[in-house]
Amino acid sequence: MALLRQDPLRRRMRLYAAGVLLTLCGVGTAQAEPLRGEAAAGQAKSAVCGACHNPDGNSLVPIFPKLAGQGERYLLEQLRDIRSGARAVPEMTGLLTSSSDQDLADLAAWYASQSTSTGFAHPALVERGRALFNGGDLQSGLPACIGCHAPDGAGLASAGFPRLGGQHAAYVSKQLKAFREGQRTETDAAAVMRSIAGRLSDADIEALSSYIQGLH
Repeated sequence: MALLRQDPLRRRMRLYAAGVLLTLCGVGTAQAEPLRGEAAAGQAKSAVCGACHNPDGNSLVPIFPKLAGQGERYLLEQLRDIRSGARAVPEMTGLLTSSSDQDLADLAAWYASQSTSTGFAHPALVERGRALFNGGDLQSGLPACIGCHAPDGAGLASAGFPRLGGQHAAYVSKQLKAFREGQRTETDAAAVMRSIAGRLSDADIEALSSYIQGLH
């Protein structure tokens, strides 16, 4: 994506590096997950998932997230939280109950190995979305999204920070509002996101979600 004219590359990357450092210090990084998934095994176990997320993880329904290309660590954490009930996803109620840790690791490995499809941002929302994503909002204390999710939206897989680039705008919007309203409370990272989303207006969320959908 093109950079903002008023936001030089050097300043942008400095913000990115500072954001990653602050987040790692504030949230902490969990110990490395020793359980390793097998992508081929995960593909064989993903038949039920494909009904909503598509066989390759690139959901065609905007309210269902794209899983393709998502970080393996992040996917495994989310699958475990959904299985335990820590993260409530009504559409997935009971689907993971009988899945073992290895099953979930295999599913995470499969979807992480796939390529993410990209979407388009609404032209009227690009500038506002880009400004928020790259630079945050100093007046409201909103940090830049690039601090955890990288300038291209790829996230930081090793730290468990999710990929956002190319994700459906409808899904991103739904999750940001869930964080803002305190409906997602499952992890320390969710607490950080609740604080961030609490500074976003509906208009901000619409612009950010649209920009993220077209980011790659």
